[in-house]
Amino acid sequence: MNQSPTAPVLALGNIRKSFGGVVAIEDFSLTIAPGEIVALVGDNGAGKSTLIKIISGVYVPTSGSILIDGEPVAMSSATKARENGIEVVYQDLALAEQQSVYMNLFLGREMTKGPLGQLDRKSMIAETQRLVDELDVRIPSPHATIRDLSGGQRQGVAIARATHWAKKLILLDEPTAALGVAETAKVEAIIAALKARNIGVLIISHSLDQVFRLSDRICVLRRGKQIGIRTTAATDKNEIVSMITGLNAS
Repeated sequence: MNQSPTAPVLALGNIRKSFGGVVAIEDFSLTIAPGEIVALVGDNGAGKSTLIKIISGVYVPTSGSILIDGEPVAMSSATKARENGIEVVYQDLALAEQQSVYMNLFLGREMTKGPLGQLDRKSMIAETQRLVDELDVRIPSPHATIRDLSGGQRQGVAIARATHWAKKLILLDEPTAALGVAETAKVEAIIAALKARNIGVLIISHSLDQVFRLSDRICVLRRGKQIGIRTTAATDKNEIVSMITGLNAS
């Protein structure tokens, strides 16, 4: 890889998205560096999910630019986003509940061997074990069925899958919304470990406590408009709340 350590893995420039006469995103710009965790915050309807869908190729922006490693790309489909090293973990996780952990990790991208293209289960199991060990995802075994896992374990598997395939960036949409305190802490540890892999992370979260624990920078959206970006260590919850609501925090 020829990029410099400071080159952003993602650069959004003046992104605008409208649906007919409704403007969902207006003039949004953001860069994410390798190994940087950026939190995207705002009330419901602020445009956070729309922005995630633009980066992941579900929506094509009405105008503006998307650069990956400094090169402009047309993120015209989810397949195109994956080809550019971007993976998404949605709230519903998109896991096949009846399948094993290792089959979920390689869902749609199974490893094969031999002239007949037989499934290379041994290699997939070994790679799954290596990855869950590296990320410290506590599952009984790669053979375990998804439906038998806890919410935190399932979330860990979804993040492990994204980590395996992502080369540049992982998008996380409310990754711990349905989890208890202990499982949330475990998933947050997995997310924090992504920094060591030099993968950029964009996380949507309604929990400001979580945002301040995990993020390097915080980007605030309100009604489709980018209100501002703050370095996490240089701001506080009062300022972020006032940016989200448009009211002065007491």
